[in-house]
Amino acid sequence: MNEAITPTHNRIIRLPETLEMVGLGSRSALNRAIVDAGFPKPVKLTKRAVGWRLSDVQSWIENRPAAR
Repeated sequence: MNEAITPTHNRIIRLPETLEMVGLGSRSALNRAIVDAGFPKPVKLTKRAVGWRLSDVQSWIENRPAAR
């Protein structure tokens, strides 16, 4: 059975929402997560704007090992 992809599944989220979802406080912390923790790279939206696919961020959160 094929699961339909809902419009919100591929929604692009901007920096403030991304930071809130992953619990990071700054753009530099997010950049470190991209380099060090395999966080998804942003999608270029315009010349100066980027965002992240909601599904990619959710997948990263779900597959991240729990802190000890």
